[in-house]
Amino acid sequence: MKKATLRQRLQYRFDNFMSMGTPALLIGLFLISALIIFVAAALVRITHTAPNDEGVLQIAWMGLLRTLDSGTMGGDTGSPFFLFMMLVVTFGGVFVVSALIGILNNGLEEKLDELRKGRSQVLENDHTLILGWTPQIFTVISELVTANESRKSGAVIVILADMDKVAMEDAISDRIPETKNTRIICRSGSPMDMNDLEIVSPHSARSIIVLSVGDEPDTHVIKVVLAITNNPNRRSEPYHIVTQIRDPQNMEVLKLLSDKDVVQPILTTDLIARVVAQTSRQSGLSVVYTELLNFGGDEIYFKTEPSLSGKTYGESLSAYETSTVMGIRRADGTILMNPAMETRIEEGDAVFAIAEDDDKIELSGLSRIPLDESLIQHSASASKPKPERGLILGWNRSGSIIVRELDSYVAKGSELLIVSDVYDLELQIQRHVGKLKNLKLKVMKGDIRDRALLDELGVTEYDHVIVLAYRQLDVQHADAITLVTLLHLRDIAEKDETPFSIISEMLDLRNRELAEAAKVDDFIVSEHLVSLMLSQLSEDAELSDVFTDLFDPEGSEIYLKPIGNYVKIGEPVNFYTALEAAKQRGETAIGYRIMSQSHDADKAYGVRTNPKKSEPVTFNPEDKLIVIAEE
Repeated sequence: MKKATLRQRLQYRFDNFMSMGTPALLIGLFLISALIIFVAAALVRITHTAPNDEGVLQIAWMGLLRTLDSGTMGGDTGSPFFLFMMLVVTFGGVFVVSALIGILNNGLEEKLDELRKGRSQVLENDHTLILGWTPQIFTVISELVTANESRKSGAVIVILADMDKVAMEDAISDRIPETKNTRIICRSGSPMDMNDLEIVSPHSARSIIVLSVGDEPDTHVIKVVLAITNNPNRRSEPYHIVTQIRDPQNMEVLKLLSDKDVVQPILTTDLIARVVAQTSRQSGLSVVYTELLNFGGDEIYFKTEPSLSGKTYGESLSAYETSTVMGIRRADGTILMNPAMETRIEEGDAVFAIAEDDDKIELSGLSRIPLDESLIQHSASASKPKPERGLILGWNRSGSIIVRELDSYVAKGSELLIVSDVYDLELQIQRHVGKLKNLKLKVMKGDIRDRALLDELGVTEYDHVIVLAYRQLDVQHADAITLVTLLHLRDIAEKDETPFSIISEMLDLRNRELAEAAKVDDFIVSEHLVSLMLSQLSEDAELSDVFTDLFDPEGSEIYLKPIGNYVKIGEPVNFYTALEAAKQRGETAIGYRIMSQSHDADKAYGVRTNPKKSEPVTFNPEDKLIVIAEE
């Protein structure tokens, strides 16, 4: 090997020194400046050419001043050699100052680039950490901001995503201009990378929300959860992780990761399918779910009330004026949604109720409940279910679950027609739906946007129409197809007096506002509902079992039933009376719907959950009572 020359070695060392960055450049500049100043001072001292025979340090000080301010030498007097040396020092100063400005400018730009990249450590505690970036994040942040309003000390949301930090901040600022007492911190990095995770302090977070990202969202979620739970720097206390899964098989994988931690995955496909199936048969039910899941109004809270110990569940229903009891949580964590009215509340049990805030759940203390027995309809009997006709327009992976859910709700002999242009639709249905008990299923190929096809189908002859989004397409393209179909359906409905409900599935929340112009009875915004639930669970992990029970087709569910079956129409009646009427049927009333407001978004489409119980309301025959019941 050829031996390196002295020049090559010096150049190599210089390159290594320069590669150390701005600090090295500043140190080098300082050494060059000091060398110029002290060499010049030494030469002037040796030659005794200083004006007043100053010492080395005094001459060095004079040189330093000329280095920093070239105009200083304009007043110099003395020997030619002294003037020459001061000129040399001044020229050196010009070089030094110019280089210093350049170095500082580059260093500042590097620091700004570093800040832009969002790579600095987050030093926060008790924050909510969001990992990943999807359109869902805006709903999640909005809900958390609302939830944090009650926190006097404020709150912090930290976001880690594989995006530019400034781009994230700009997007959040555009969509959520007012964050109130919540600070939002963004950092760039991969949530699956343990080193990047350390930037956002996951070990001090009070809850972690993992959003599903990419073409294989379940794989992404599992890797991120693994990066948190298997981190060598993990904390001893359990992590509270909330996320979403699409494939039921991957739920088992996440359960294996939950031994030490609280990992709460939402099975989005099943959740949306169940909500679509339930709301397709009950106009307004999706609004009820939205009211219960968001933080904008009343939410579900747990309350341990020692004074209720020994009393029955039925007695607890009227114990609160401004809160509405939904069920009991046993001391061992078991959730009883709308249990039998004679069920005893035992020591250590808690009720869960709809309330404005957890500190607003207070006993009314009334010795006598102000209800009017004369207004209760005792003779009303439930009508026998009749066969129904349903129509599904469009298809996605939730379709099979929706069909099975509908089959468990409708009466025997009901019919369901599915229309879509999806390839091999009949084969998919045969493979995934299975044998049906109550539904007669038919499949037809066609473009759901075709008005002629919709007229030919005679959609007015169906009890309910479900429009499913083509999730295999681009989100905006899929929603565009849904919107066009909805506009045709509404036009058909307005030209016909036969009422039928229309349930639509939107992938992008922003398109909901466009759909509202079509006056559709219910909107199922898939990612929106999931986002609401993610936010709720991140704030209170104990709600998981309540939501599981609420959306489970087994047991009690939410129904909107004719108010005339419970109380007299056309007379002022308070909610205590309606509550008692439902109680006598083994049901829990949680609100009502005024149908005259069913198209008014500002009035929540007429839905009122957790009304003040003593407030009288005069109902019309078409109004509904919202109850939790077996059927």
